[in-house]
Amino acid sequence: TVCFISMELIEDMLRENGNLALFFIQMLSCDLGVADNRVVNLTQKHVRGRLAESLIFLKESYGLEEDGATINIYLAREDLANLSNMTTANAIRTLANFVNERIISLDGRKIKIIDEDKLLKISKIG
Repeated sequence: TVCFISMELIEDMLRENGNLALFFIQMLSCDLGVADNRVVNLTQKHVRGRLAESLIFLKESYGLEEDGATINIYLAREDLANLSNMTTANAIRTLANFVNERIISLDGRKIKIIDEDKLLKISKIG
């Protein structure tokens, strides 16, 4: 079911209910903080760190398949590159490096995390 709530009604509710206003402020602040961290990470980290962070972001956002290791979303290499703020060629090369280092395995668009600790370390180091 989809419904429309006028902005005027929302504004009236926020004026009358301080707890509701505080709730929205807290939610927006949290979202803004996450977005700010993401921008900083995508502009200041090296290619490996950005891709590692994107893989962790996908894992946290979409979860894992029943095997407990495969990320539950399948992205084209170009989409993964865009998410990581890099060229498709860099994304493909870095994914191949992660496979060679046994950090992940690839099966088409499926990405299985083999060594999450190492992936987290790469993400943090940048």
